[in-house]
Amino acid sequence: MGIYHLLVLLFPIALWNTAFLFILVRVLSDGPLAMTLEKAIVPLVFVGVLGGFAAYGLGLLVWPYSALTASPLGRNHMAMATWTLAYWTVICVLLWRLGDALWVGANRLIVLFLAAVGVAVLAITGTLGGSLSGNPSAVSDIVRLAGWETYTTFYVPSLTLAVMI
Repeated sequence: MGIYHLLVLLFPIALWNTAFLFILVRVLSDGPLAMTLEKAIVPLVFVGVLGGFAAYGLGLLVWPYSALTASPLGRNHMAMATWTLAYWTVICVLLWRLGDALWVGANRLIVLFLAAVGVAVLAITGTLGGSLSGNPSAVSDIVRLAGWETYTTFYVPSLTLAVMI
């Protein structure tokens, strides 16, 4: 089941990172390319959210819930996966409901900040998953420099909530 989780989660990762790049282009430009890319942002994020739910469900099938929650690394990965999915779902709703208002004035920078936080939370979730499967990445070192040890429980969801608010 683990291989299916890995295969499915690549889709939301790719879609959300692409959406972030499109948002960056749109924030920096009002040109025709940026306007065209803007139209693809909501579908990218939405399909990413659908894929995220599928990957989340498959992830719960990889290890028994009791085993996953017995490990600080497992708890951290589950918590961050939950926050990542919730965060990108909120971004999707904001992009869909507010539309063109997001690209006016300082709203552009707010959208860019929200997307950057979404990409950071996604990267941390992936790092924790890689560490959980025995493949830690360089992001683990960056997280460690920020004061979080990936193999012990840290309560990033509270920090993530504070950033979101």
